[in-house]
Amino acid sequence: MSQLIAMRFTPFKAIFVAKAAISAKAKIALSVAIVILLSGCGINNIPTFDEEVDGAWSEVQNQYKRRADLVPNLIETVKGFAEQEKEVFLEVTEARAKVSQMNVSPEMLSDPAAFQQFQQNQAGLGGALSKLLLVAERYPDLKSNENFLQLQNQLEGTENRIAVARGDYIKAVQRYNTELRTIPGRWWKKFMYSESTAKETFSIDPADIENPTVNFTNN
Repeated sequence: MSQLIAMRFTPFKAIFVAKAAISAKAKIALSVAIVILLSGCGINNIPTFDEEVDGAWSEVQNQYKRRADLVPNLIETVKGFAEQEKEVFLEVTEARAKVSQMNVSPEMLSDPAAFQQFQQNQAGLGGALSKLLLVAERYPDLKSNENFLQLQNQLEGTENRIAVARGDYIKAVQRYNTELRTIPGRWWKKFMYSESTAKETFSIDPADIENPTVNFTNN
């Protein structure tokens, strides 16, 4: 009797197992579809763009550090020919000290005051270095010195790299900030990335709009 009952229920058991298997596959397929759908809706855009900003910012820091590292050798070289230019040397040294003493952290990118101070300090060092290079124009022997020419070329190359790095950073921040302020990024920020905040970016110096050219070659 028990065998007969078991035989009768076997087809129903098979059907149940088959339905369970189909249901499990359907759930997997549905999960995959949801993941694809959410990815297409930009669920990962905010953290992705945030990483791009961090990467661009690191390159900006690297290039600014490269410039600061050139300063001591540049000062010593100029001193060898123009020791009396003490005021210019002091200005460059103090400007470099301000840059070196800054506490640069990721939090700075969301702190308007700290970011502005960083930009001002870097601009101060750039201005001081420009004055130092102008000193060379009054000393022919310095202008033709091989060590000075090498440092001058390195500084010129570094300034170009800084400009490129800043440009890349500005673009990355613009993309990230736009994502936070527009749909669907605004929705994802509200529900999943509430800690995300807009990043600071570099302001454009009015002098840069005129596209000045710098000529480090001898005349």
